[in-house]
Amino acid sequence: MCEPKQAPGARDGSGPRRLKPAQLLFEPPEAVTDPEHFFDLESIEDPRELLARSTELALAFRAAADRATEYQAVAAAQLADPRRFDRLPTAVIAERAEWSEDYTRKMVEFGRGLLRDGSVVE
Repeated sequence: MCEPKQAPGARDGSGPRRLKPAQLLFEPPEAVTDPEHFFDLESIEDPRELLARSTELALAFRAAADRATEYQAVAAAQLADPRRFDRLPTAVIAERAEWSEDYTRKMVEFGRGLLRDGSVVE
């Protein structure tokens, strides 16, 4: 099963975390086919600049992953909503998302909280 390591909604208590991600430059098609090429980091020779840029990218990817997880939770909550005529059982949502059923139940609850609080829409 493919499950994120951080529990849904796990935060340090300071409220929703919204990092300003680093600019993610799109890779040119020829660079994507080169397995050694990664956002041009391999061409940066100054270790200070390399650390700064790679840290920006790591933070941007974490922020994007957190945001995507929130949208997964909202979608799971919507799909499990008992008011929907086309509601899906937890087992079906788990299969589609490649989660365990226990994790799916947690994501549904997390998504319901996000919907209730209006936390997903900015």
